[in-house]
Amino acid sequence: MSGIIFNKTKKLSEIVTFYKEKLNMEIWDDQTKCKILSKGNLLLGFCESDFSETEGMITFFYEDKQMVDKMYKNFKDIATCKPRENEEFNIYQFFAKDPEGRNLEFQAFLYDLAPYKRGDEILRKRRSYRRFKKKEVKDTVLKKILKDCRYSPTSMNSESYYFVIVKNRKKIEKLAAIRGNSSKPIKEAPVAVAVCASGEKTKRPKQDGDIAAYHFMLSAFNYGLGTCWIADMNRKKVKKILDIPENDFVATVTPLGYPDKYKNKPDRRKIEEFFIVQK
Repeated sequence: MSGIIFNKTKKLSEIVTFYKEKLNMEIWDDQTKCKILSKGNLLLGFCESDFSETEGMITFFYEDKQMVDKMYKNFKDIATCKPRENEEFNIYQFFAKDPEGRNLEFQAFLYDLAPYKRGDEILRKRRSYRRFKKKEVKDTVLKKILKDCRYSPTSMNSESYYFVIVKNRKKIEKLAAIRGNSSKPIKEAPVAVAVCASGEKTKRPKQDGDIAAYHFMLSAFNYGLGTCWIADMNRKKVKKILDIPENDFVATVTPLGYPDKYKNKPDRRKIEEFFIVQK
């Protein structure tokens, strides 16, 4: 199920411009007298009327406190208070008002959340992380990530993939030393994960393993965790450290942890620069 929050407005054009320019929301659907905007998984509609609905609160939440502070700088002129921690609800927040006086809240939850990102947001915002907080990755979260990874496609539906979860610090340090600076990020994380494919179950272990690895990275990001693709890890040293059969393929050994700081979405090439249509 999905949903939309609608508000009536006397200043449709001004309000839509405010949310587009100040909050980078996009027009999701244009019904002329009703405009529906989107940002992340929020759908917010405004409909033209002879009166404005200004009750309640529109809350925008972000990955961490740094992002809330950034929004405060953008909204300082209309903010009603400075960012602060709310111990009762374990959040970091500040408030502001839109041009018609609606209450706006900007916050970050100071605890782990269930997944909330849209599919396109996961694809666009996933980044590589090499520095992590000293925060435990709980087994309950790992199991949820792996539960999603069961749907990774494989050759002949072989389900050849498997994941080796490494928490032993000595093993993590050995893995981090295999490729020098390239594998160093493994040491920075509380957990390392080797994504593998069984050579006995499939004739395409490399393809199955690579797909499963990216599936894992997307699922991890969906739960607020960071990863980094460490290439060229299908080595004897890796297999010896982790007791992986010689005929199996190791797609990557990725660090896994909560990012020290979330990254902004970078600029990318225009679509016209990388697709070819053959007629």
